Order: sequence, then C-alpha cells, then structure tokens
Amino acid sequence: MNIFRLAGDMTHLASVLVLLLKIHTIKSCAGVSLKTQELYAIVFATRYLDIFTHYVSLYNTVMKLIFLGSSFSIVWYMRHHKIVKRSYDKDQDTFRHYFLVLPCLLLALMIHEKFTIFEVLWTFSLFLEAVAILPQLVLLQRTRNIDNLTGQYVFLLGAYRALYILNWIYRYFTEPHYIHWITWVSGLVQTLLYADFFYYYFQSWKNNVKLQLPA
Repeated sequence: MNIFRLAGDMTHLASVLVLLLKIHTIKSCAGVSLKTQELYAIVFATRYLDIFTHYVSLYNTVMKLIFLGSSFSIVWYMRHHKIVKRSYDKDQDTFRHYFLVLPCLLLALMIHEKFTIFEVLWTFSLFLEAVAILPQLVLLQRTRNIDNLTGQYVFLLGAYRALYILNWIYRYFTEPHYIHWITWVSGLVQTLLYADFFYYYFQSWKNNVKLQLPA
C-alpha cells in the first residue's frame, strides 16, 4: 500500500458514492449508462471470485464487498426501481455493450500470466474494465448536457485509474521485479479513453460553465 494506491481506491469509492447519492437522493439516473453499469458488475463479479478463498486483508475484503454490492445495486435500481427507472434514457443508451465482452474474454484466453480459471477471469476483468466506460462516454456525447453529479462521477472514475498508474510507477521504482504488463497496458488504455472528457471537464471548470461534450 502507498499513497497513490490509497488515493486511487478512495477516488474510486468516491465515484460510486456520488452515483449512489444521485440515485438515492434525487431518485434519478438521467445521463447514466445502464450498459456501463452492467459491464462494471461483470468486471467486479469476475475479478473478485476469490473473495471467499483468498484472504489478503480486512481492507481488501471490505473494498471488494463494497464494489460488488454497489455495482449490482446500481443495476437493480436502474432496471427495477419504480421511480429511478423512469429517468433512464433507454433510447439514447444504445451502445451494444455485450459486443465488448466476447473479445475481452477471447483476449484473456490468449494473453494471461497463468492459465487458471481465476487468472483468466481476472485478466478478462482488466480488459473489460478498460473499455467499460465507452457506453457512458457515448451517452454523454449524445445527450451533451451533463448534470454536475454525473460529470463528477465520470471524472472520479477517470481520476481513480490515473492515480493507479502513478501507483504502478511508484511500485516499479521501489519494488524489485515489479512488472505487470497486462495490468499496465489495460490501465493505460482505460485512462486514454477519458482524455477527451478530461479536457472538456477542465474547460468547463476553468470557464465556470456547464459541462458539455461535442456531438
């Protein structure tokens, strides 16, 4: 554990709390992509299969439970809550997200550190997480007008991964033999997907105007 890893985890947790705050208090999921949330549920379900068989620390277990529980609860709210689901923009959220799942699984079967079920699924979760934000970014481009909580949610998601890159750099220079190319490359791809959003987010903050993405 180091300051970059901790900051990344807390930023990731903050992104989830911001989204849950929007859903619970405003009873709205407007501007939020169900497709992205479903992909994240798959990511955490496949990544944390070892939660009851491989104990690392109390902190690690609690964080796994939080991300598992929150991801599935968000999907449930958007699909089944009688008030929240009314605000879901199904007509705009049309990215065919399941087309991302099979290529990521095939890639994990070909590229992995060890050919075990847990290792392949963990690698699959890394590849899928790298592209899971795509439906959300496409939805934001289509709707253009982005409310503050949705904008903060996406920004915090991107910031979490950027902080993890700093964590990897720090560990590379402080820990012997710390080399994980699969994690690094997938994390870099994920961060680069946020580059356009980051630009417009900082422009809106700098000019004190409402966040809008170009169509």
